[in-house]
Amino acid sequence: MNEQRRQILEMLAEGKITADEAERLIEALEREQPETPPGPTSRPKARAKYLRVVMDAEDDTGGGPTRLNVRIPLQLLRAGVRLTTLLPPAAITKVNAELDKAGVPIDLAELKPQHLDDLIDHLDDVIVDLDDPGSKMQVYCE
Repeated sequence: MNEQRRQILEMLAEGKITADEAERLIEALEREQPETPPGPTSRPKARAKYLRVVMDAEDDTGGGPTRLNVRIPLQLLRAGVRLTTLLPPAAITKVNAELDKAGVPIDLAELKPQHLDDLIDHLDDVIVDLDDPGSKMQVYCE
């Protein structure tokens, strides 16, 4: 029950308003905040099993279109994240330094399985921009 509805019912219980007034106030609240009808948007999302990267590009050399279709099991990614906890601190420092040199500033010591789950949950919001009008790329979970 939302806070406003609770306040209306408390005022009714305390005798500050009549039942008719409470009913009108609740109806006004419902008009302001319509309930979402049950449907496909109200169902919980199924847990994603794969990370998918799909790219279609036109080949400038005349060899025809190029297609990339990568499907990575998310369990593999989760297992990889868990394995980082087994690395000795000296190895993590070296790996972090090499990743930083390659332009990937990730601290493996801070990488946790729940971070991966948060990333997967928000992957619907990912937009990939390519600086090539003849190419299209999609990154999503399925």
